This record gives sequence, C-alpha cells and structure tokens, in this order.
Amino acid sequence: MKPYLKENEWSIIEEGFDPAKHEISESIFSIGNGHMGQRANFEETYTGSSLQGSYMAGVYYPDKTRVGWWKNGYPEYFAKVLNSTNWIGLRIVIDGEELDLNELIVSDFVRELNMREGYLKRSFKAELTQGRQIRVTATRFVSIVQKEIGAIKYEVKPLNFSGTMEVTSYLDGDIKNTDANYDEKFWDPVNTYLKENRASVTVKTKKLDFHFCSTMETHIVKNGEVLDLEGIGKEGVKYAGVKYKAPLTENESITVYKYAANVTNRDHDTEQLETVSSKELNKAVEKGFNQLLSEQADAWKEKWLDSDIVIKGDVAAQQGIRFNIFQLNQTYSGEDARLNIGPKGFTGEKYGGSTYWDTEAYCLPFYLATAEERIPKNLLIYRHNHLEKARENARKLGFEKGALYPMVTMNGEESHNEWEITFEEIHRNGAIAYAIYNYVNYTGDKSYLGEYGIEVLAEISRFWEERVHFVPRKGVYMMLGVTGPNEYENNVNNNWYTNRIASWTLEYTLYVLDYLKDTNEGLYNEWIDKLKLQEEEMKKWVDIIDKMYYPEDKEEGVFLQQDGFLDKKLMTVNDLDSRHLPLNQNWSWDRILRSCFIKQADVLQGLFFLNHEFDIETKKRNFDFYEPMTVHESSLSPCVHSILACELGYKEKAYEMYLRTARLDLDNYNNDTEDGCHTTSMAGTWMSVVQGFGGMKVVNDQLVLNPFIPGQWDSFSFKIRFRGARLMIHVDQTNVIVTNETDKPVDIVILGDKYNLKGVSELKVSH
Repeated sequence: MKPYLKENEWSIIEEGFDPAKHEISESIFSIGNGHMGQRANFEETYTGSSLQGSYMAGVYYPDKTRVGWWKNGYPEYFAKVLNSTNWIGLRIVIDGEELDLNELIVSDFVRELNMREGYLKRSFKAELTQGRQIRVTATRFVSIVQKEIGAIKYEVKPLNFSGTMEVTSYLDGDIKNTDANYDEKFWDPVNTYLKENRASVTVKTKKLDFHFCSTMETHIVKNGEVLDLEGIGKEGVKYAGVKYKAPLTENESITVYKYAANVTNRDHDTEQLETVSSKELNKAVEKGFNQLLSEQADAWKEKWLDSDIVIKGDVAAQQGIRFNIFQLNQTYSGEDARLNIGPKGFTGEKYGGSTYWDTEAYCLPFYLATAEERIPKNLLIYRHNHLEKARENARKLGFEKGALYPMVTMNGEESHNEWEITFEEIHRNGAIAYAIYNYVNYTGDKSYLGEYGIEVLAEISRFWEERVHFVPRKGVYMMLGVTGPNEYENNVNNNWYTNRIASWTLEYTLYVLDYLKDTNEGLYNEWIDKLKLQEEEMKKWVDIIDKMYYPEDKEEGVFLQQDGFLDKKLMTVNDLDSRHLPLNQNWSWDRILRSCFIKQADVLQGLFFLNHEFDIETKKRNFDFYEPMTVHESSLSPCVHSILACELGYKEKAYEMYLRTARLDLDNYNNDTEDGCHTTSMAGTWMSVVQGFGGMKVVNDQLVLNPFIPGQWDSFSFKIRFRGARLMIHVDQTNVIVTNETDKPVDIVILGDKYNLKGVSELKVSH
C-alpha cells in the first residue's frame, strides 16, 4: 500500500479521511500508558468499518480452544486480553441529525499523534443536510501520571448556522472481542449507577472473576463557562449514559470535557472498585483537562530524556524510530512484575495480547538500556513467577522433569493451539535462559543468579536433558521433531539454532553453578538441596555439551538450518515473481513448508545471540547463504539482519533492513497493520540503531561501541543507561562523541581503543 502518512520528526499525521485506511489508522494512532490502551476509534458514532478497542493490562479471558482435530497436550483455552468497556463514547446529534463520518461529507480531516507530549488530536469539517457545516476538534490521552485516567476534549463549532446539539456521553460495557473463537461475549454485568453528570459501569468476566469499573464525568463549556444543563440519564445492561441538550451559536465553539477512571480488581479490592474509581476521577476533574495535559507533556519529556534517538538528514527514519519508541513506552512501564509485553501491545487483538518469546529476545535490551534496572528485572521475575506452571507444561507433554516455558501465555500456562508451535517450537526455552545472561551481562547484577536465575536455568537445562536423545551409532545427541524460529519449516530434525541454544543453556547453567560455588558456597548448597541437583545430572549435561550434533555443510561453510535443508530446491527471493509475495498470503502452507524460503532469522538468530562465539568469516558465510532466501514475513526478522549486516559492513543491506523494521507499521509493509501494530518488533528497531549502527555490546564488563553511519544520514545519536551512568552517543560522518551526563565514570571501548570516561565529561573519537 502506498504510504499515506506525512513525514514528521515528532508526530504521525494523516491528512484527509479515507474509510479504507481507517482500521490501519486506528492501530497506528493508538494511545496507552502501560495500564490501559485505546485504539484510535472516533469518540462519536461511526458506522463504517472499525475495530473498537479498549484494553486493560492483565485482564484476560480463557477463550475455549478451537481446533479441527484435538491432540493430547493441547491447551484447553487461548488466553486473550479483553476488549473492555468503551469509555470514550460520545453520541452527537445536531438538530436531529447524528454526526457520523461514514454518512456525511467530510473535509479538512487531520489526525495527529503527538509523540513528544503523548496525545491524539483530530479535526475535521463535516457537512450536514441543508448545507449546515460544523468543525470538530477532538483531543484525548491516557495519563502516564495518573495511570487509571483517560481524558477527552471535544469541541464543536457551527460554521454557518445556529441550532441545538444533543450530547450523550456514555460508557458501554456490552463489548466483545473480534477474535472470540465462538463469537462469545466475555463480560457479565455487575452494576451501573448515574448521579447528575457522573456515571459508572462495573462488569466482570464470565471466568476468572476479573472485575472492571469505569466511572466518567462530563462537563459542557461555552464561552469559558460550564453550562448548567440537566442531564437525562439512561441505564441499561452494561451501559450508562447521560444526555444533555446545549444551544449552538454560529461561529461559537462548545466544548465537551469527558474524564474517565478505569480500575480493576487486579489492583484494588473488588468491593472498593466504585469508590476507588470515584476518588481517582475526583482528582482528575479537580485538576482539569489542561493541567492533566500539561502533566502528560512533562512526564513524556522525562521518558524521552532516556530513550530518544535523534537522526539528522532522514525524516522518514527519524519518524519511524520515534514512533516505535513511543509505542514501547506506551505499552510497558515495568512497574508491575505481573505484566509483560504482548506482540500488539494495546493496539489490537491479534495474538491475544499474550506473552511470547519476543519479550526476552527483542524487548529486554530496550528496557535494559533506557530504564531503571528494576524495570527489565521485572521482565525476568515475570518468568520466574511462572516457573511452576512451566514445570506443569513439561509434565503435560510427557516430560518427567524440567520446565518448558509456554509459547503463548498469560499466567504461565500454555495457551497456543497450533501443534507445530505448542509442541515443537521449544527454542523459546532458550530465549528465557539467554535473557538471564543478557540481563546479568549488561547490568553486572550477578546477585540475580543466586536470587532467582539459577532455579530457572536448572529447570530449563533439565528439560533439554530429557528432550535430546543419544544416537549410539553416531555417538551424538540429537533433537528430532522441532520447529525453529523459521516457522516456514515444521517438524524438522536437528534445527541448528535449537540444538545450539539448548547446549549453550547447559553451558551457562554449569557456569552459574560454578560461580555460586566459588562466591557463596552456602547459597550454592542451598540451591543444590532445594533443586535436588545430582552429580549425575551435571555430568550428563557435560556429556550433552560435548556430543551435541550440529548440522553443518563443510563445502558451503555454513550451519544447516536443519538436516534436510540442502535437499530442497535452493533459490533466492529475487528469483520469485513479485506476485508470489508475501508467501503467507499467496501460497498454500504445503508449498511454503516444502520451499527453501525462510520467514525470519533462524541460524542467523543464533549468530546474533551468541555473537561472541563466532568469527566474522563464519557470520559472513551464513549471512550470505541465508539472507537471500529470507522473505522477512515475520516482523521480528529485519532487525536481526540489520544488526548482522552492520557488523559485516553491508551498509546498504543494513539500512534497507532498518528502514523496513522502523516503518513496518507506518508503511504497512506486511499488509496487516489493521490488526494492530507490531509492538515487540519495535524494540528490534531500537536494537537496529543502538546495537547495529551504534555497534553497542558489553564484553568483559566493558561497554563496546563500533559505530558506523549510513550514507543517508548526517548524524545520529542515542542515549543509554549503563551501570549507573547515562551516556549520550553521537555519531556523524567524521566523529564519535560520547557524553557522560552523570558523575559515574565508565570504562568504554570505541573502535577497538579503551578509554576511561570520567563523570560529566565528553570524549571525541574520529572514525
């Protein structure tokens, strides 16, 4: 699809209303604050195609699994973050005619997502019957200061007439998920109440007993005065609204202010929800819209201080990276260890809003470098808290010991219903282990290993121990019947990445055990006793490490994605006519599985994770072999390729892959943005700049930078937190400038040379 959004460094701007693009825009212009999120639905009635979406973090439903053929071990349900009470609703009727952009002539339409200050603004002119024209300007946000509050300012100005406007401000809890397996509604009514200009709706889930209370207050202002209007209340099942009649005067604006407090029993006692929501609402109303908006701008300023990336000379790239950072900061705040990051964040319903391995593989590095240490640590604790469920998952699949983390989860139970994913894509266990390594390597917080990490590592290692099997005639351990990161191959034998990440996990677990024994033998013995670790187990792990089979082709000099990969007809994506792409929308699944084409980084995922283990020639041979066969039909693919291309000096390929990941949703590369934005891959965009173009790594407790700048850019800069310091790294065509904004000194390696960067100082290095 041809891009339709204006390029702008700090805003996403849509000019002109095209109903065919509306659902795409609803995703892109979504707002959120880590506690709740809202798609960019119109406040007023819209009868055209739309996905009404309001989501509360951590509130989910176990939607009964729907499959054609049931298999032993399938999860009973697919967990879904729920579409919840529509709190933004306004019904606008002018002289008996309802405002509906699907029915009226619309002009001067502009929609803007202001990323610098965190709000959504929309304006348009609409023509009613008899030539009557109105201008509407609507501004809304969800507060990152008062996380349970959303606020709306809705201005209506009649341009060539006077009349009467009816405004119905309402809460509608009679909502369903578009992706409901059996078209079921998941909410039951609990209570509604109305009092003057205030209304409340409380609903609960049909299962799991999540309660959600939304309370609103509405003010109507004209000429700076709050109108004293008598509202007519309407209560229904899961619905409460208040209707007002107000006079319209030609060329005078009338403004509707709507405040809503959205609270759940995840955070408050069920019996107190109405009281709590009312108190939160009181605080918001007392501040008023302008003060709330000002607080919002100040809070976002603080967020950008840590996480902004500045690119000069390429507005499209600048807009793309800021959009991705903005969505990440809207999705996860790190304050609640019970929460994680769904692939669509708060922007849509695809993937159910559940946790995937995306968090550990792609999101964790962003929060490691841009947030306080406790925030990425909470992502690890989330998995530790689910360890018992991971053990249960392994037992359900017939394993006697160990833990298998789920591919898809809300509460630690597996809730994915495709056999090749649920049973075979077990490499996700390796991503959990790698995240522990990544956290400790970056932060230096080795206390985590003895506090939480070793328990998770040991149980994952036990799973790998049982999942491999020894082949006596070849003297090696193998892993059969798996699906690697490349989901365009199912049920293969000896996926190189899966075998390698399994063996690496065993290596790292043994390293951690040795570290604990050397540094705190008492704690080491406690864990040995608690886990009932036997010497025979650890010897078995060493044997697996020594004898793991890795498919490799010596002639090509590459690791084989799986045993039979070279038996396929090998061709490049460039050999395909463009009408075949994307494959997942044009080919049968059978044809895809038999082809050589790769959905996302697989062997290259291993070379990215375990980068330090392989020399540059090994990386080059594998990249040159696999990348031309990769269709990048996973949103997680381009970033890994961009980072490796940077390391290999493939500047044009690195930039091509970066731009694809940075503008994946803005330009709708995969023709699926209407389902929601690719939130977890957005972290890969950040990685592409910082770890790719910035060449940032942590090696032997030292920060390493090997930057290069794309020819399309004049300069780029990014900020990172590293072990108590906050650094600004600026790269232009001639210099690398590192500024330490704190008083914490940092040892740093730039382009191979070591430096000690003192507190509040600057270092310039030519390149």
